[in-house]
Amino acid sequence: MTFWIFIYFAGALQAALLALTLWRQLANRAANHLLAVWVGLSGLDLAVKAMYWHELSPEWFRAYRFVALFPFLYGSLFYLYVRALVEERKFRVRDTMHLLGFIVMLVLNGYVFVGSHALLQSLSQRWIAGERAVGAWFDVPLFLYSLSYVVAALLLVRGYRQRLRERRSDADRLSLRWIDAMAGFQIVIWTLAVVQALVYLPIFNYGLLFGLVAAWVCMVGWFSLGQPPVSAEPPIVPAQNERDAESTADTARYADVETRLTQLMSGDAPLYFEPALTIGQVAKRSGYPEYLVSAVINRRLGGSFCDYVNRLRVEAVRERLANPAEPRTILDLAYACGFTSKSTFNAAFKRQVGDTPSNYRRQRTASEPVT
Repeated sequence: MTFWIFIYFAGALQAALLALTLWRQLANRAANHLLAVWVGLSGLDLAVKAMYWHELSPEWFRAYRFVALFPFLYGSLFYLYVRALVEERKFRVRDTMHLLGFIVMLVLNGYVFVGSHALLQSLSQRWIAGERAVGAWFDVPLFLYSLSYVVAALLLVRGYRQRLRERRSDADRLSLRWIDAMAGFQIVIWTLAVVQALVYLPIFNYGLLFGLVAAWVCMVGWFSLGQPPVSAEPPIVPAQNERDAESTADTARYADVETRLTQLMSGDAPLYFEPALTIGQVAKRSGYPEYLVSAVINRRLGGSFCDYVNRLRVEAVRERLANPAEPRTILDLAYACGFTSKSTFNAAFKRQVGDTPSNYRRQRTASEPVT
């Protein structure tokens, strides 16, 4: 166990430093305060476990059982962190309802915290001997309780990504992919905890389990310190007078908007060449309300704003790839036509054309007659 004790202490130290750094981060301040608390609790969890396995004393077992309940906070803190990130909502007093799982488990385990030295010694000895009945009964409730919060957080992210695609042409670049990694890592850890509680497998011991927690802290540090500023993206909702106008809008008005969009997205310098183009910028240039431009794109042109702009970008790249005299690389062409990442471009091109950009260029240039 000495190896894992060292890993726990190293993870606890890193968690403490990371929590302090996150607390001082200016970007995504409300969200990072919650993340700092979450990471700090993880560090305390690791430190107490390291001390217990180092000392193996009954008194440290009391602290060990206390921090063993922290995972009932992790799922809800993850949800609150994601909510603060995508909705810019600070923690409020009524949000303490999301801590009820921890409070309930604290009450149910109260006999350990007020128990005598003899009781603690007995429980500690049974735990050291590997008796899984000690404290293992709350592993399954923990998994189900925390998983529900992770799912709720992922639904928030999904809605945020949809709103991004309705507003921004570079939505994929801002789509919070690190949240998926954080959620996936938690699910893996909790799944291993449940497996360890229900079926004894020597390789899935508690040393490995909390070693993964230490690794998770490293991963959180990697993603969170490099996270870009995230702005809330509310749905596009017209004002009351605009809703009244929309209800009486006829096909001719939609056609006018579509014609104007075609003008803006054509010529030598089309709007979609702008990498961070937003629907607000397009609406301003078009002279029509944002909600109306969005409605035309969704109902007449198909897909979200991001889909619409990327289709135009793909067509522009496609035209240039078919030109054998074009000297620029595929990636240079993608960036010149407004794409912000190679992966987004490749996915959009393959989805629209049904082939990879390199194959498409090779086939088109090979089919050109030699003069």
